[in-house]
Amino acid sequence: MEDWQLIDQIKAGDGKAFEALFDRFQVRVYNACLGFVFNRDDAQDLTQEVFMEVFKSIDRFEGRASLGTWIHRIAVTKSLELIRSRSRKKRAGQLLSLIGLQQAGWDVRADEIDHPGFSLENKERARHLYAAIERLPEQQRIAFTLSKIEGRSYEEVGEIMQLSIGSIESLLFRAKKGLQKKLEIFYRQDQ
Repeated sequence: MEDWQLIDQIKAGDGKAFEALFDRFQVRVYNACLGFVFNRDDAQDLTQEVFMEVFKSIDRFEGRASLGTWIHRIAVTKSLELIRSRSRKKRAGQLLSLIGLQQAGWDVRADEIDHPGFSLENKERARHLYAAIERLPEQQRIAFTLSKIEGRSYEEVGEIMQLSIGSIESLLFRAKKGLQKKLEIFYRQDQ
């Protein structure tokens, strides 16, 4: 069934069509979320949130981008919202710890990283890589995650981010340089 047919059926209230949409895009959405949050439970929760958002907003889908791209944008947005929320909690925790009210906030530990791309023996390195990726400017982090972690082409990344291929290349170049500097500092301190 074509995407437009699926959309029309969902808009008409066909639950089976929504199940078909879920089946078609579930793995891609889960992998997209996992590429940002590096935790299977969080990625599963985000996947559910993405499809709830798709269900609520399918009437507003205008078809300017492909259905897959539209759903992927929602997944990226939801993932970034979770990351921002944790960042705010971490900053609040740090502030409270400065005045002695509670211990500093959320931090990624090596045993919390639950991404299948990271083997057990590489979890400590993965923790440092994840932390370095998190410190990249948002646009660089998105482009890097979509391209290098999810393996999307520059064209796909450009479509998702609504940027030109030249802009994507520039973001990726700066992201790689930034990660190299951050990881070099870590490895020098570790020796």
